[in-house]
Amino acid sequence: MEPIRVLLADDQALLRAGFAMMLSVEDEIEVVGQAANGREAVDFAAAHPVDIILMDVQMPVLDGIRATEQVVQAGTAKVIILTTFERDDYLFDAISAGASGFLLKNSDPDDLVAAVHAVASGHALLAPEMTVRMIERFARQLHAEAAGSPTSPAGTPAAGIRPPAGSSQQRKLLASLTSREREVLVNVAAGRSNAEIAAGMFVAEATVKTHVSNLLGKIQVRDRVQAVVFAYESGLILPGDKPAAG
Repeated sequence: MEPIRVLLADDQALLRAGFAMMLSVEDEIEVVGQAANGREAVDFAAAHPVDIILMDVQMPVLDGIRATEQVVQAGTAKVIILTTFERDDYLFDAISAGASGFLLKNSDPDDLVAAVHAVASGHALLAPEMTVRMIERFARQLHAEAAGSPTSPAGTPAAGIRPPAGSSQQRKLLASLTSREREVLVNVAAGRSNAEIAAGMFVAEATVKTHVSNLLGKIQVRDRVQAVVFAYESGLILPGDKPAAG
């Protein structure tokens, strides 16, 4: 198999060198480049084959969130946001920009490697409990905008958030799902793993994986994080709902 091609984007050279050293010992990962700001990351990904960008948030010229938006829109790579700061607004902005993962820089090296593999395989990086907590708050922002009062978690106007739930296109995509796929999507939105979903639905884990793969294609999203966002935006799940297992 071809190695996972990773671009490191951080304005601190020492941190880039440290991440490069951590990843270089992995046979299945290849660091193909480094960028000192978001603009360099966008340009590099446009000119070279890249699978994953490990993207810092606070960078000069072009910050990591705006760079992520451009990379995702161009379809040149998937992005894992790496930040020193455990801030909810960074996570909201990262998800809205299309990032496939969010990781703190003080995470264990094994977690960094696992994150690269997970996102490269099309999975979400966020831990289930964080997915539920953050996506529910994200969904409340969307519904607040629908009511005409856009606010951020801090009470300030929200930035970079898409229009609120239930567009005709979303309803059409949701209607394309089978009853089983809708059930799996509800469980994904609840933050459950494939193994937990399989146990609740009394099916094999491989069957759940197939359902997840099929529903991601039907609702036109890249990974589980975006699937959870879709579940709230489309109205399948409402903020405050506590989906039952199975």
